[in-house]
Amino acid sequence: MVQNSYPDWIRVRHLNGETNQMITQLLDDLKLHTVCQSARCPNQGSCFNQGTATFMILGDICTRNCHFCAIQKGVPSSLDEDEPRRLAEAVKRLKLDYVVITSVTRDDLEDGGASVFAQTIKEIRMASFAFIEILTPDFQGKHKALEIISNAQPSVFNHNLETVSRLYSTIRPQANYHRSLWVLSTMKKLLPSAKIKSGLMVGLGERESEVIDALHDLRETGCDFITIGQYLAPSNKHYPVVEYVHPEQFFKYQQIALSIGFIGVASGPLVRSSYHAKKMFEEALL
Repeated sequence: MVQNSYPDWIRVRHLNGETNQMITQLLDDLKLHTVCQSARCPNQGSCFNQGTATFMILGDICTRNCHFCAIQKGVPSSLDEDEPRRLAEAVKRLKLDYVVITSVTRDDLEDGGASVFAQTIKEIRMASFAFIEILTPDFQGKHKALEIISNAQPSVFNHNLETVSRLYSTIRPQANYHRSLWVLSTMKKLLPSAKIKSGLMVGLGERESEVIDALHDLRETGCDFITIGQYLAPSNKHYPVVEYVHPEQFFKYQQIALSIGFIGVASGPLVRSSYHAKKMFEEALL
């Protein structure tokens, strides 16, 4: 049954504080994108007001057509070679000590944009001492792209599994469940010093047993961190919400994830991939 209204436990706060306005202006000045804005994240206001943002590189047009995502689809423009430097400048101006970088999927590029991720990490390291988390696409399963990423030495490598195996052909028709698991397990081997992270959405029609199976599959790759959040349809043209999962179920998933060996778990209705990313990383270090 499709749900059409938010339940009591989902309350999205729309904040417009001074810090929020400052970050928005800075992004405009430097011609940068954030996934917070492009994917219409429900936590954007609160994160911006805390001085945090998830930067999105490689433009703002995706070559894939995932049915849950708000990011614009189509033919991307040519690469902006100055983007990594400008992003590093934003990190410096904001005095960030933890940075999250993601991207649209660029299947039109030979390395899927891996070299741009690497250059961005390099520029940030020259401008600050921030820890760097990257959230990447699957690079079409190209090992060379993963080698480029591993050589750049991010602090955290994140690649979202997104949903359970049965729903992949419906929700992510151009992706592959087992390929995403392969990406995570390969990066665990190539980058043993980093933390490996992934994320799941629920409320798409999955069964509890399927979510638990996905958690076990992720742990088998060596994945350290997991985020689990409620899917919220960006518009009536996107895949509909099948269920609003109760907070008690999110708590159950959290306890299961911890019991099978994840060292960092964020599970709740408004949790997203970069939700409290810095806190999760710092707690893991402790």
